[in-house]
Amino acid sequence: MSSNPPVPVKALFASFANFFALGAGLGLAPKAPGTFGTLLGVPVLLLMPSAPVAYLVALIVLFVFGVWCCDVCSKYLGVHDHGGIVWDEVVGYLITMFALPLTWQWLLAGFIVFRIFDIWKPWPISWVDKRVHGGFGIMVDDVLAGLLAAGVLHLAYRFLV
Repeated sequence: MSSNPPVPVKALFASFANFFALGAGLGLAPKAPGTFGTLLGVPVLLLMPSAPVAYLVALIVLFVFGVWCCDVCSKYLGVHDHGGIVWDEVVGYLITMFALPLTWQWLLAGFIVFRIFDIWKPWPISWVDKRVHGGFGIMVDDVLAGLLAAGVLHLAYRFLV
């Protein structure tokens, strides 16, 4: 979202919610903040529980937390889904990587495929992105991008590995 005004550094420390929504500062990148935000997903992924049920529970908690953080930050910035808000990319990447091997090849493949879906926004992502607002709206389009990316990667894993 390059048409957004730059995020002032003071926004990062204005609240706990802003700090996380802005990806601990990665969302302040002047170009491709969503890509930088997705990078934060890599160390977060490595801290996630390995058991599938525990991973899903953690993912739900991070999603709900993200709805709140993104809502607070978007209100602070006065822009719905400002490009600097990147917690949604973190959660989208975590969804993408669910139950996939944690090798550098899969981490990179997940990163690339998720970014493609997040940027391209095919239907239904584009439909949701335009019609659902607030913190939930900011998060849900990246959830859908993560689900589509996960589907592509799981098909690749199933048929190519």
